[in-house]
Amino acid sequence: MKLLVTENYETLSQLTADIILMKWAENRRVNLALTAGSSPKRAYEILSTRLKTVAFDQSLAHFYNFDEITLKDQDYGLTMQALHEELHQPLGIKEENIDVLDAENYQTFDRKIAEDGGLDLVLMGIGSDGHFCGNMPEFTSFDYGVYRVPIEPEDALYKLIDESSPHTPGKEMVTFGPQTVLAAKELVLIANGEKKAAIIKQALEGPITEDIPASVLRLHPNLTVILDKAAASQLA
Repeated sequence: MKLLVTENYETLSQLTADIILMKWAENRRVNLALTAGSSPKRAYEILSTRLKTVAFDQSLAHFYNFDEITLKDQDYGLTMQALHEELHQPLGIKEENIDVLDAENYQTFDRKIAEDGGLDLVLMGIGSDGHFCGNMPEFTSFDYGVYRVPIEPEDALYKLIDESSPHTPGKEMVTFGPQTVLAAKELVLIANGEKKAAIIKQALEGPITEDIPASVLRLHPNLTVILDKAAASQLA
């Protein structure tokens, strides 16, 4: 594991953008699974600016959403809506370069990834409970590939989506499981802010356990963890 501790969120974002650009610059097809959310937001802004000034063949980059939560009466789920807004549209990614994981194709998605040449890079955040992608402590197994989790109205995840989204949650979540993520060629985990310090310490320095799903990422031979000083503040 390579651990990079940056002075601040801006530097973290610069490094994250650099890693994505280095993959893009290899002048071959690259398969990328990049997270949505607040942590990578600035990195994607930097990436968008750089792509306007540097000549990259955008057709070589293919994008995979690593999880999805269905929404009622919507063409796309929660993750794809966020990725379109935060990543695909600002970077000008064409529809044919976006490979969508959803509740209809999740059972064959591991095979599709393999047929496409495997994932070159997975960029993830970490939840305050230690989850990565959609791998929550209460139901994940380190043995899982891509899998489905039903969502019921009484579930905490349903209530969270219902409260934070203008759309009604659907019936399921699908996600890359630990085995799918660990099969990628390179993993990058990013976290910023003091609120992530406690879970970062558990994930990076505690036991590897399904109770802290992100701890399994330490088994990958090419894992880079990028933190700002606040997120790294509890590390030994």
